Amino acid sequence: MIYVETVILAGLAQVWEATQVPCSHQRWDLRFHEITQASGATCQPQRFRYSVRVLPGLVIAGHGISAGERSRPDGISTSALRFASPHWLSPIRCGAGYWRYLPCDEGIRFLTGYDYQPGWGRVGPAADLLFRPLLGWATAWSFDRLRLWLETGRSPEHLFRRAMLELLARIAAGGAALLPSIPPAVTAAVVSAAVLVPPRRGTPAARRCRRRPRRAAGRGQPRPSLRWSRHALHLPTRPRP
Repeated sequence: MIYVETVILAGLAQVWEATQVPCSHQRWDLRFHEITQASGATCQPQRFRYSVRVLPGLVIAGHGISAGERSRPDGISTSALRFASPHWLSPIRCGAGYWRYLPCDEGIRFLTGYDYQPGWGRVGPAADLLFRPLLGWATAWSFDRLRLWLETGRSPEHLFRRAMLELLARIAAGGAALLPSIPPAVTAAVVSAAVLVPPRRGTPAARRCRRRPRRAAGRGQPRPSLRWSRHALHLPTRPRP
């Protein structure tokens, strides 16, 4: 299961809107190119469509359904969902997960846990050994991007550009250090700094998020079930290209 947690200095209503409204969600989440609501705002359960642009002209689409939302007297809120994709190139066939919002002294502890069945037939499990860590990193990076958006007011688009500029600066510094005229000791120092120095405080970074459940709260975390995902979303049993 992929688990990511962050603490956001904001109110519950602000975090809820930024994560539950599709047009807001797609702005900060690196995993999606577009999210649209497929059912009315008052319909329960909520259905949605999502898409990921892999390459120019190549879009992988999927469907999801909000399995339920609940709020407890202590202020903790949970949103559970199911998702699946019939696209033959999708590395995710179907899955399930949850978002949980826990008020704390620092604001809102926002966390997610989700799991999925790999796509790509027989080669799926092997390919997932590479894809799953990348998906976990993308989730954590997106959570920190969300945190910076709500805490600083800088737009997700601005934060993405900032991250890209910093990445290009690191690549340029490392490339320049590899020139033959640069002493080996300097090259090693510059390349190490480009790789190991943490991103600036205002730049999204996956390393700032917790990637494992807390022991004290671990027993209380729901574990997503995958048994119903494909059939609940009325997806074809054998996706075709």
